[in-house]
Amino acid sequence: MRISLLPLFLLALPLLEIAGFVIVGREVGALATVGLVLASSIAGVLLLRHQGFGVMARVRAEMDAGHDPSRHLAHGAMIVVAAILLIIPGFITDIIGLLLFLPPVRDLAWRRFKGRIVVATDFSAGGFRRPRDRVIDLDDGDYSREDDFKRGPDHNSPWRRLKDD
Repeated sequence: MRISLLPLFLLALPLLEIAGFVIVGREVGALATVGLVLASSIAGVLLLRHQGFGVMARVRAEMDAGHDPSRHLAHGAMIVVAAILLIIPGFITDIIGLLLFLPPVRDLAWRRFKGRIVVATDFSAGGFRRPRDRVIDLDDGDYSREDDFKRGPDHNSPWRRLKDD
């Protein structure tokens, strides 16, 4: 029987963080400790903004190319978790968060967990691409309400052809 250590870690984390505050506060002082906590929170927000936009651009590029963006999506999710860990006050969560911001650590986590993640869309077939043959492009003179009331329905209208398909 395999017992998960995650619940135990989550219960012990607040106590470990308090111990971390006491140890760091004793070494550098209370004001410097508070400054470090505030600086890590600001760093988390800034890193999330900077790296998050980059990951989303890479996801979009992979999807436009028809490739599987799951690795980049996982990296984006890990960056969000890393930023949240940096924003949460505490030095242990800050260390874990900073590690998750490193691409080699994210790659290691992705290799470990990618077998448990199922991608439900076939990206190689262009699953996110919209078919262009159903788009009707009208010029200014192609449609006006006044003309419709004067002439009646136009049987050659592209809108009529679309309904017949």
